[in-house]
Amino acid sequence: MTEPAIFQRALSGKPLDFTGADFELIDQTVQRTQTLLQKFNDRDQTNAQRRATLSQVVGYQIPESAEINAPLHSDFGPHIFIGENVYVNQGVMFVDLGGIYLADGALIGPGASLITINHVEDPAHRRDVYGRAVHIEKNAWVGANAMILPGVTVGENAIVGAGAVVTKDVPANVIVVGSPARVLRRVKGAPEDKG
Repeated sequence: MTEPAIFQRALSGKPLDFTGADFELIDQTVQRTQTLLQKFNDRDQTNAQRRATLSQVVGYQIPESAEINAPLHSDFGPHIFIGENVYVNQGVMFVDLGGIYLADGALIGPGASLITINHVEDPAHRRDVYGRAVHIEKNAWVGANAMILPGVTVGENAIVGAGAVVTKDVPANVIVVGSPARVLRRVKGAPEDKG
């Protein structure tokens, strides 16, 4: 099924008019997602039941090798893209209208927030939003309570330290810490950069 045009605009980073008639489609999706996530976050759900419920949220079959723990929070839902062997710990928040891409082997620590939406700066249009995708590349690890801001790519094998606020891309094979995040050092055992 083809996504509505407003969803496609969100993934492409185009501004979305909060007062536009088609914004209602986003609101309807948010309501559906919240209902499904209440079910997902129920203590009595098995891992298989959670995977099936989350598959309804995102609109595709979550890989069996992925482990997504409750509670999970999302403000939209269908723009979360999960690869093989992804691990998401408890209490993670996905603000995913702009697209969150978790590559194979990505690890997301407890309480982390991945944010893809920003508001327009102009005060007359401040409720309007635009998206910038977040990419967590292969085998990257986002630490507990870290915040990944719109448009950031965390490179392959990189580590984002606990509590870091990441405002710009993280190169592959490095550890970043702090607010704003800065490179601390290379990841031990990481492959040497080519070039």
